[in-house]
Amino acid sequence: MQALLTNLGMVEAERFIMLVQREPFDYTQWHENLFEDMTLKEICDAADKYCKENVGN
Repeated sequence: MQALLTNLGMVEAERFIMLVQREPFDYTQWHENLFEDMTLKEICDAADKYCKENVGN
């Protein structure tokens, strides 16, 4: 829980837990399809943006 709170913040951690606890929910399937509509460049750009906004340089 601490890892979720530290990395996602309270609201996003709660959203994640709600997604995982919903029935029926297949986390593996969700994770496999999470980025299916994005190119590798879009995923990398989103990760870079997130890091700059939340982690620093």
